[in-house]
Amino acid sequence: MQQHTLLPEMGYSDPGEFWSQVKEINRQVNGDEILTYMQHLVAVFGETLTKERFREHGKQLPFFDGVEQWFPRINAFATERGLALEHYIVSSGLEELIEGCSIRKHFRHVFASKYAYKDGKACWPAIAINYTGKTQYLFRINKGVLNSWDDTAVNRWIPMEERPLPFQRMIFVGDGDTDIPAMKMLRHQGGASIAVFDPAQFSGRDSQKVYNLIAEDRATYVCPADYTQGSQLDVVVKGILGRFARDAGYRPR
Repeated sequence: MQQHTLLPEMGYSDPGEFWSQVKEINRQVNGDEILTYMQHLVAVFGETLTKERFREHGKQLPFFDGVEQWFPRINAFATERGLALEHYIVSSGLEELIEGCSIRKHFRHVFASKYAYKDGKACWPAIAINYTGKTQYLFRINKGVLNSWDDTAVNRWIPMEERPLPFQRMIFVGDGDTDIPAMKMLRHQGGASIAVFDPAQFSGRDSQKVYNLIAEDRATYVCPADYTQGSQLDVVVKGILGRFARDAGYRPR
C-alpha cells in the first residue's frame, strides 16, 4: 500500500529503494521486518506522518478490477441463500491507509499495523502484524474479540460450537507472503484459503509461488485477483458460499 503514493511523494521515486533499506536495517538489528519498516518510516518522515496524511494517501490506493463492485454483489448472493456475510481485514499494511480507502465501509472490523501518536504525529508502532501474528487475529474473529488489547478474552477456552464465527465458515483471501501461515492454519481448521495473484505480474517467479502454495498444501484455491462478475475468483467464492448455505439447510427452489 505504501508504494503507490506515500513513498513516491516522500522522495522515493523507486519504492524498492525504501524496502532495500528496510531489509538491510532489519538484518543489522536482527529484527521483525514489519516493525522495522514502520520505525524506518518514522525515522525518515516522522514530522510529516499524521493520521490525516495517511488517510489522504489511502483515498488514492488503486484496486484490482471489480473490487469496488464486489461487496454489494457478493453480499446479495449470500443474503439470497440465508447467509449473514461479514468482511474483515487482517493486514501487515497500515490501518491509517486502509481507513482512507473507499471500500473501508464494507468491513466490520480492520486488524492492521498502526502507529501510536504524540501531538498528532506518528511516534512508534503500536501494532505490528506479521506472518504468524495474522493467525492470532483469525482467532479473535473466531471468538468475537474485535480488539487488539484483550489477551484474556482471546486466550479463554470456548467450545468450538459456541464461537461466534466458526473457522469452517471462514474464507481467507491473501495475496502476500505474510498471508501464508494464516492460509494454512485456516485450511487445516476446515475453512477455505484462496491465494490471489496479480495477473499482470504472473512471471516465472510468481508462477513458482503459486505452484508451491498448492504443492505444500497451504492454499485451497489459487486465482487471479480479478473481482469482476463471472471471474474465476467470483465463481470460486460463490461456490464456497453455496456450500456453506447447503450445509446450513438451504435448497434452491
